Amino acid sequence: MNSTIPDIETALAAEPEDRPAPARDETSLHDEILARLRDYIVEGHVADGGRLSERQLCEMLGVSRTPLREALKVLAAEGLVELLPNRGARVRALSAADIQELFDLMGGLEGLAGRLACERISDEEIEKIEQLHHDMYGFYMRQDMQNYFRMNQLIHRAIVDAAANATLHATYESLAGRIRRVRFSANFAHKRERWSEAMREHEQILEALRRRAGSELSDILFQHLRNKGTAAIDYFAETQLTAAPHTGSKPNRME
Repeated sequence: MNSTIPDIETALAAEPEDRPAPARDETSLHDEILARLRDYIVEGHVADGGRLSERQLCEMLGVSRTPLREALKVLAAEGLVELLPNRGARVRALSAADIQELFDLMGGLEGLAGRLACERISDEEIEKIEQLHHDMYGFYMRQDMQNYFRMNQLIHRAIVDAAANATLHATYESLAGRIRRVRFSANFAHKRERWSEAMREHEQILEALRRRAGSELSDILFQHLRNKGTAAIDYFAETQLTAAPHTGSKPNRME
C-alpha cells in the first residue's frame, strides 16, 4: 500500500539543499509531520519492532531532527512507537493480549458513544453518516480496501463526535492510533465472508442510529469491535506463524 511519505529521491528533489524551504507555521508543521508519520506506521510500512531512522525520515520530510523528535514523542505517548535511550525509536510490537485488551476497551468506549449519540445526534449528523456509509459501501463493492477503511474510520469517529462528551473523546483519541494500526492490518487479511459480515454490521449500526435506539446501538458497536478484534488476533497469529521459519532474520528496516 502506498505511503503518504515519498521516497528519498522524490523528497530530496522537492527540497534542494541549496534552496531554503519556505517558512511554515510551527503548529501546522508539527501536525503535518505527526499525521504523516502516524499514517506511515498505521499502514504497516515498518514491521513490529522495526527501527525508525531519524536521518532518513528527516530527509524524506524535509525537516530537522527537532520537530521530528517532537512528533516521535507524541507517537510514543499514543503507544505506536518506543523511544530507546541512545538508540532512537522503533515501532512498538503488540502481542495478542495487547490487541484483545485494546479492542475490548475500544468496544466499551464506542458502545458508550453510541448510547450517548442516540440521545444527542442531530438529523444533519445522521445524514452525514448515511453519506459516509453510502461511500463506504461503494468502496466495498469495488474491493477498494484503503478507501473503505478511510470511510469506516470516519463513521466511527462521527459517532464518537456525536456523543458530545469531551472526556470520552479524549480517551478515544488516545487509543485511536493503536487501534487504527491493528484494524488496518486485519482489514487487509480479511476473508471475503468477514468483510461481508462487517458490512452487515455497519448496516445494523446505521439502522439503530436512525431510530436513535441507544441500548441496541451500544450492543451492536461493542460486538462489532469484538469481532474486529478476533479478526486482528487471527491475523496476528498468521503473521507469527509465517515469520517463525525466519526468526534469525532482522526486522524490516527503513534504511
